[in-house]
Amino acid sequence: MKMKKICFGVCLMSIIAIMTPACKKDFAAINTDPNAISSPTVPYLFSKAELDAFNAGYYASQISNVAGFIQHFANYKLTSGFGDKYLINNEAGTALNTYYQNTVSEIGDVIRYSQAASDVNKLCQARIWRVYVMHRMTDMFGDLPYAQAAQGYTSNTFFPVYDSQSAIYADMLKELDQATQAFDASKATFGSADLLYGGNITNWKKFAYSLMLRLGMRLTKVDPASAQTWVQKAIAGGVIVNDADIAVLKYQSGSINLNRNPVAVDLIGNDYSATAYGLNLIEGDKYSDTYINYLKNNNDPRLSVIAVVWNYSDPNNPVPDTTAANQKGMVNGLTSQPVNFQSYSEPNPATILQYTAPVMVLTNAETNFLLAEATVRGWNTGGGTSASYYNAGVTGAMHQWALFGSAGVISDAKISAYLTAHPYTGGTADQQMQQIHTQFWASLIYDEYESYSNWRRTGYPILTPVNYQGNNSNGTIPRRMMYPLSEISTNKANYDAAVARQGPDLLTTHIWWDK
Repeated sequence: MKMKKICFGVCLMSIIAIMTPACKKDFAAINTDPNAISSPTVPYLFSKAELDAFNAGYYASQISNVAGFIQHFANYKLTSGFGDKYLINNEAGTALNTYYQNTVSEIGDVIRYSQAASDVNKLCQARIWRVYVMHRMTDMFGDLPYAQAAQGYTSNTFFPVYDSQSAIYADMLKELDQATQAFDASKATFGSADLLYGGNITNWKKFAYSLMLRLGMRLTKVDPASAQTWVQKAIAGGVIVNDADIAVLKYQSGSINLNRNPVAVDLIGNDYSATAYGLNLIEGDKYSDTYINYLKNNNDPRLSVIAVVWNYSDPNNPVPDTTAANQKGMVNGLTSQPVNFQSYSEPNPATILQYTAPVMVLTNAETNFLLAEATVRGWNTGGGTSASYYNAGVTGAMHQWALFGSAGVISDAKISAYLTAHPYTGGTADQQMQQIHTQFWASLIYDEYESYSNWRRTGYPILTPVNYQGNNSNGTIPRRMMYPLSEISTNKANYDAAVARQGPDLLTTHIWWDK
């Protein structure tokens, strides 16, 4: 028995000794998952980063908040109607976290994996798109993690420093300048993986210079000299001025939300379901009377394109009515459902609420309005007049609705009649600014981030604030969004430093360029 045990022990040790070299030799192969991906599929990541730029809590951050600030929308509830009552909330903070986790992280990976000389165009596109995403974020909150953003798993930077907004803007403008100059027509692009322009370098340059124009104009209150420099550089580079060049993301219907228009997905999911019929809304949002009255009083042909009221002549079969005369906006600041709630205007199911509707990323309407302003300021010597750019802005803003389908088409005759009835009147610089940027506000409905930013910069249109009892902005329209609560608990030292530099984490604190 003893001998057998010894023999068994020797045999076992011999087997282990024989196997050991083989284990060492094949250890890496044995412990490597054959289905794992060692490096990302960069074109896919770029497509995803483009889509995720608009898949970050659109309803909570834009409709429920800033659209109420600038009176595009109104809400009668206290639970969701933060925007038009100016109550403390961190709803938009959730969107900020989503931006960092998704599109900022994704575009950071694209940049890291596009450093080869042959990938220069892909790198340029990625740098430009990162600026687009980051500028929207910083414009809502102010100081933010920028240089160290989304570097947790690449450099173990789990508590990123907040950069000052002035530093963020300086770098973003530098990035746009360098990227536009680095494009190389002989090198490959993302091609069809680029959902914005299909890899067209000429259009990407126009997009980047249009974004530069937008950012340059942001500086008009805080640094007019730099604003002029960047605006003139953008104009010289060539911005989007025609319908054919606008930056637009197109979507499909299907069953996957990622492929659907995120505006429609969020609006339908939060309020305007197929069976709501203007009455059974979950959150209680309607167009603001400020916005509807502006369009209605000016016989604006866009009114029937974007708005409906529900006709209950047959209670069993309510139908949407686009008749301009029947449209009615809801007063901002209500706390109970008004009588005949279904009679107030809401988004048109035939245009806005289509899953196949496009998202307007940056249009010739906006750039022409900004060119009109640059001309008023004496910064644009390209040959046009402020009136001609204004007319082009209005025309572009109305043409773009045709991309939403036949229900969105506004004829040239209607556009011409509108411009004849509402000509550019000129006057003082302030009077011209008011006319230009009131149209800007009317045109950029649903790009609520940009509408809100431009309103803060220019002060137009002139809006009457809602002084709801218990509001947290002293009855004034908020100037920024509040940081997410998670930052206070997980990144407190850097959060505290940002607040000490920028000002209290309140709705009333002005960000750097909004002085």
